[in-house]
Amino acid sequence: MNKPPIVIAIVATFLVTSLQASTRIKDIAYVQGIKGEQLIGYGLVVGLNGTGDTQRSTFTLQSVSSMLKRFGVTVPQTDLRTRNVAAVMVTATVPPFAKEGGSFDVIVSSMGDATGLQGGTLLMTPLSGLDGSVYASAQGPMSVGGMNVSAGGSEVRRNHTAAGRIPGGALLEKSVVTSFAKQWNISIVLFQSDFTTANRIAEAINTKFSDTSAVATDGSTISVVVPDSFRTDGKLVEFISLVELLEINPDVAAKVVINERTGTVVVGENVSILPVAISHGGLNIEIQQVPVISQPPAFSSGKTVSTQMTTISAGLDSASVVALNGAATVQDIAKSLNALKVSPRDIIAIFQALKEAGALKADLVII
Repeated sequence: MNKPPIVIAIVATFLVTSLQASTRIKDIAYVQGIKGEQLIGYGLVVGLNGTGDTQRSTFTLQSVSSMLKRFGVTVPQTDLRTRNVAAVMVTATVPPFAKEGGSFDVIVSSMGDATGLQGGTLLMTPLSGLDGSVYASAQGPMSVGGMNVSAGGSEVRRNHTAAGRIPGGALLEKSVVTSFAKQWNISIVLFQSDFTTANRIAEAINTKFSDTSAVATDGSTISVVVPDSFRTDGKLVEFISLVELLEINPDVAAKVVINERTGTVVVGENVSILPVAISHGGLNIEIQQVPVISQPPAFSSGKTVSTQMTTISAGLDSASVVALNGAATVQDIAKSLNALKVSPRDIIAIFQALKEAGALKADLVII
């Protein structure tokens, strides 16, 4: 008898090895004070094929009515049918040093009960910052990158259709103010704080420029005094460019990152395991149903009865104890775990047990 099909979820386990290679400062740090501006706005998307908001989204009806009044058209809200219109929130981030007339991308997300924004066009929407000032305006056709088709109670959906993007859909009306010009003392900030890496950056800058002074003030900030030879118009940009192109070897903390939802395990380079013995086994339970048919005698008034007979069997895998003589590199850890012949889910449990036993010399991060 054929056994019922078993659905198996396959997940990938990645054991990543990071080589000791030089990294540019601009790839792991940024200059403090140079930032963009986050903008937000409320608008309407039109031209939808019956996938817009329903009458339950009263704010959409109010927005459409207010917009039509601007064009001299007065329509009662009770007479509006907005299945081709959707109320949306528009968000964007203005890049630093952007000037008036520059364009940038915007993200459009549905607010109401619209089933999709595919094929829609965003009407002119003002975008404002935290201070309430309007910095840009957005408008244009949307790129959704998915599809949602339904008919006769059936639905086919690919990707997410309630949000989309308008490449270059926003025009900057007001420049974002940055405090960059004529600063003769700049600060370089690491994306991920580390005292060793901060000290190495300071040493690299002092080695490159003999007439400057770079000091790591904490685990993420390096204070740099601009040399006198670069304190002229245009020279400050050149100095920052030279600093960003300096290469160092950033120090990486020993970490094991685990995503229990996907079964992903990422092991850092500096992770090591002390000598330890691991026993791994599992309990198997199998449940089968066999149809049983009771057939009455011929020419009798009885009826054929069909039922199911359930059988349950349980067994324990033969568990073996595997001794790990201590793994000093990622390759050794991968070889040791492969010797156990376990699944990614079991590897997660093993790492958690190793951490509790004190054999895992790394920080265990579960996301």
